[in-house]
Amino acid sequence: MSAEIVNPTDGLDDDVIDPAFALHRGGKMAVRATVPVRDADDLSLAYTPGVAKVCSAIAEQPELVHDYTWTSQVVAVVTDGSAVLGLGDIGPAASLPVMEGKAILFKQFGGVDAVPLALDCREVDELVETVARLAPSFGGINLEDISAPRCFEIEQRLKERLDIPVFHDDQHGTAIVTLAALRNAARLRGRQLGALRAVISGAGAAGVAIARILVEAGIGDVAVCDRKGVVSEDRGDLTPVKRELAGFTNKAGRTGSLESAMTGADVFIGVSGGTVADEAVAGMAPDPFVFAMANPNPEVHPDVAARTASVVATGRSDYPNQINNVLAFPGVFAGALQVRATEITEGMKLAAAEALAAVVADELDADRVIPSPFDERVAPAVTSAVAAAARAEGVARR
Repeated sequence: MSAEIVNPTDGLDDDVIDPAFALHRGGKMAVRATVPVRDADDLSLAYTPGVAKVCSAIAEQPELVHDYTWTSQVVAVVTDGSAVLGLGDIGPAASLPVMEGKAILFKQFGGVDAVPLALDCREVDELVETVARLAPSFGGINLEDISAPRCFEIEQRLKERLDIPVFHDDQHGTAIVTLAALRNAARLRGRQLGALRAVISGAGAAGVAIARILVEAGIGDVAVCDRKGVVSEDRGDLTPVKRELAGFTNKAGRTGSLESAMTGADVFIGVSGGTVADEAVAGMAPDPFVFAMANPNPEVHPDVAARTASVVATGRSDYPNQINNVLAFPGVFAGALQVRATEITEGMKLAAAEALAAVVADELDADRVIPSPFDERVAPAVTSAVAAAARAEGVARR
């Protein structure tokens, strides 16, 4: 006998329903027409026979699809539900509330239309093929909540196959915002990025991308740690992704545990969960920066970090300096779509981070090294910087 399915709001009065369920009932999105269909004339233009002229023109000149459909203004938010927020592998259906939320954030903070696509496939080949076949309907692909290490291969193969931006937000959105906050923390304390040594706890999607962008930005040194300690070239148990990671990080050749790597470090960045011992934080360099970004429980509690650190950031909205991807991805895609970019390059990501940091560069204090997601200056600044970088790097089509 199958278990009875219980709706958590059945039998409850509206005033006692959990507000999260109340808000999500019926979904958080809808499709809205941008042209009127008031009479037969409108209908004949919006649909047959008028639409046939536009279809024929696109068939003859495929690039016209960007001018005469919504393609150049819409992003697919794609997941397989394998690594959803702090919930883990909950599957495609259960991931949809998150994907809907992502889509409304695209619209709210970047003016970009987005469509959530939760795909019931797990094999890398199948997922890549499915997204590639869907791609003609979209101007960009935002990969979301796909588990590592599969996410790296999926993104790389789609980037090689498609001529539209492909962006795994768990990697690159997190990296952009982290770099922006670190730039401002260094500015606030009169320090140079190139003089800092960072330690990252977590060698998954976010950890790898943060390490890469910090190296691109000129960090003095960065070591990345997984469950077995520092990802170093002398280890024989590394995946291909971690082997590549070891090749461009850890210039000092450190080995051993996370705690040993943190000794004397200027920066701690946590994207792994778990708990870092108070003693490890206390053993860092004087006035370090602690970015403990695991949700809902940071690797280092902010109150503990504040005893030692001169700047503390988390992934939570109830503490200062929230490292929130919504500061990056709406503007990144808005800028890329604005110029019909064929890809999102490392230079575009660096430009996004610098523009984001600059929003509050004249307003810095220890509790404000990164803007609020509700700062209306953020999306225009990031959009403009990304569009300009795309043109400079030759990946813009207009």
